[in-house]
Amino acid sequence: MKKSASKSSSKTQSKPQNKSSKVSTSAANGARRNSASSRLQPVRSNAHGIPDYRLEVPSFHTIEEWVDGQCRYNVEGDLSAEPPPLRESKYLNKDQSIEIYRYMLLNRKMEQALENLFKQQKVVGGVYLGLGQEGCSCASAYALREGDWIGPMIRNQGALLVRGFKSRDVMMQYMAKSGAPTGGRDAGSHFGDKHLRHIAAPISMLGDLIPVLAGVALGARMQGKNIACLTWVGDGGQSTGPTYEGFNFSAVQKLGVILIVENNLWAYSTPLNRQVACQDLADRAIGYGVPGFIVDGTDPNQVYDLTYEAAQRAYAGEGATLIEAKMMRMRGHAMHDAAAYVPKAYFEYWTKRDPIARMEKYLIGKGWLTAKANTELIDSVQKQIEEDRESAEASPYPEGSTAGDGVFCDNSVEMPFLYGQPRVKRIEKKKLGAASDVAHFR
Repeated sequence: MKKSASKSSSKTQSKPQNKSSKVSTSAANGARRNSASSRLQPVRSNAHGIPDYRLEVPSFHTIEEWVDGQCRYNVEGDLSAEPPPLRESKYLNKDQSIEIYRYMLLNRKMEQALENLFKQQKVVGGVYLGLGQEGCSCASAYALREGDWIGPMIRNQGALLVRGFKSRDVMMQYMAKSGAPTGGRDAGSHFGDKHLRHIAAPISMLGDLIPVLAGVALGARMQGKNIACLTWVGDGGQSTGPTYEGFNFSAVQKLGVILIVENNLWAYSTPLNRQVACQDLADRAIGYGVPGFIVDGTDPNQVYDLTYEAAQRAYAGEGATLIEAKMMRMRGHAMHDAAAYVPKAYFEYWTKRDPIARMEKYLIGKGWLTAKANTELIDSVQKQIEEDRESAEASPYPEGSTAGDGVFCDNSVEMPFLYGQPRVKRIEKKKLGAASDVAHFR
């Protein structure tokens, strides 16, 4: 593993970066300043040898109780520990860390605005919040470079911001306005951008984005380029058939799919230990035959570093990676879910591990942000949110006559290949069985 990561890092340092994205450029600059030998090292390994980068391992679990004929959940164990500091990143510099922090703030405040819009009945459909998961969404998306793809889920809206969407785009989308990315034809987070930002739109059927991203990685390789394709799935979604089929295909074909399993403890209202028998979801990497890692999902530095290193493996053609990010979903499944099934002690424990508060403390502690600069940064983000909300609310609804526009693609339209002409192995039809060679996609 260490040898592979070192090799992949050295191969990708000199590759051109996305000139239109300061995110990609800054990530590359950070990598140049750090040699592969300085990779973030795990604190421990679990019982099955999976590297664990967390600075703490919680000693509590959920138990099921029956009271007056009704099932309820409680927590058993010690929840008194104070949160540890963030780990030092081996790749991020001051400017990059502050930029990630700003994206996290923007993510949080945008979703707070969406919550208010929902309560004012200005949202079409539901709102699914990623409260407490901003560090995972933003830091992981920030670790990629030009040509890489992401497939965000409903709680990864921070990744959309990192990739260039504005908070007003997201607000207009939820309100089904004409200025929204889909022009009011869909609602919520179901939009992407395959042309510029390389974003596959979320799919409601959990796990289905994984085979889609595997197909994207396969298509890029057939065009002569190894890319990283990052997607996320929750602890409940990772139990679905498409998750297994898509990720297993990625593993077998050595495609650069990076799967972050967001272990947020609750699959809707089902606690983790009622849906899987394994202690760590990263153990499933063993069955796939790919590297697996455990990180603290509320520590952006851990998330960034492990995603960055997984991307280096992808560029070197070394295949897929599974990262389990442990944290908690700090709200119900959606706005209609009050999460009354979650023991109050869980919320108290994880509130102390708010990724934004931890990142703020980290940056101020390092002297990378002064208290004044931090206040100015927060104020600037709030101002942007207010301006974007006003802009989104002022956007008109689409005309009904345009409902059919842009829905179907004319088959006469030629779609150019993104990375180059496919490299296809020619098979002589007279050789029976030779076509099976194509299955290896080499």
